[in-house]
Amino acid sequence: MKQLDDFYLKQEEPIKGIFLAIKEIILKQDPDITNVLKYGMPFFCYKGKMFCYLWTHKKYKQPYIGIVEGKHFEEPFLLQEARSRMKIMLLDAEEDLPIEKIEKILQQALNLYKNGIVKV
Repeated sequence: MKQLDDFYLKQEEPIKGIFLAIKEIILKQDPDITNVLKYGMPFFCYKGKMFCYLWTHKKYKQPYIGIVEGKHFEEPFLLQEARSRMKIMLLDAEEDLPIEKIEKILQQALNLYKNGIVKV
């Protein structure tokens, strides 16, 4: 757990604050969501299955939420770029977090797992 905590603490503001806030938003969506460090980044798993993650976009220098099963979504605010499975939601560090939009997409993603579209 120390490496995971260190990941958050090593981030510079405002990214650090955004990641910590998003972490809380994600974890409160379901008691079966856990936060682990995989591939050097914070991943959130639903019943042990990778669900979403946090990272910073290299080109745009913006934090984002990566939705592992993003291919199932058509929302225009989710970017696919060169990924085949995942899509990302960029977050503007200069604006308030779009909490309702974040919670809505997280719940839609969770439903993929709960409804058996993605096997757990």
